Amino acid sequence: MRPLLSLLLAALLSLASSARAADDYPARREAMLAEFTTQIATLGKALERSPNSMAVLSRRGDYHLFLGHFKEAVADFEQMISIDPAQDPGHWRLGIAYYFTKQYEKSSQQFAKYHAFDGRDRENGVWKFLADARQSGVETARRQMLAYEQFDREPFPSLYEMFAGQKTGAEVLAEVQSKGLAEDPLVRFFAAYYVGLNAALNGDITSAKEQLGQAVATFAPTLGVGGGPGYMWQVARLHAEQLDSTP
Repeated sequence: MRPLLSLLLAALLSLASSARAADDYPARREAMLAEFTTQIATLGKALERSPNSMAVLSRRGDYHLFLGHFKEAVADFEQMISIDPAQDPGHWRLGIAYYFTKQYEKSSQQFAKYHAFDGRDRENGVWKFLADARQSGVETARRQMLAYEQFDREPFPSLYEMFAGQKTGAEVLAEVQSKGLAEDPLVRFFAAYYVGLNAALNGDITSAKEQLGQAVATFAPTLGVGGGPGYMWQVARLHAEQLDSTP
């Protein structure tokens, strides 16, 4: 889940700094979703010619996820693993797709596999916790949280403590300020996103909507489909839009 594409990040930063881009976000969002739909059709034709193409299945699965076609995303990602089982441990995207289809046990298991693949990435542990919490409750999920010994990127050490019940969301946001990290858009994005998810988990929908809205606004709009912030921005957008439909 770490930033993978420096060019994508540069594009995201440029978009985030543009007031015009923020102002016309609804129109750009619709264009973005239309492009994803077009790409799915194109990739479907490619798969008719090469049904075992890992690259095409991967890309189509991503587009399906970003359009909210969660079952279809699961199918494409699972097909990748059936073709090449070595893909399984590192396939955190499948864990996210399982989460959105409410297959929380499978989601948790996928992130547990990823922990063996990358034992430093606390964001993976956050998602395992979220899946466990939805399945078994917060207290049980806290007892099952993955252990980390190496430092991860900011603000994930504090966020992990928040999910463990050792800090509040307000304390995490205050630490972002006190550490001088508020000017870093990536830190702001991840802090707002996961503080928002924590609020939603605890039933504070008003705070959750506020924080998720701020997270989406940090990099809105983006047409990114690569790794890192582009990918997680799309996932945050999906969460924000789901919450927006909640009374």
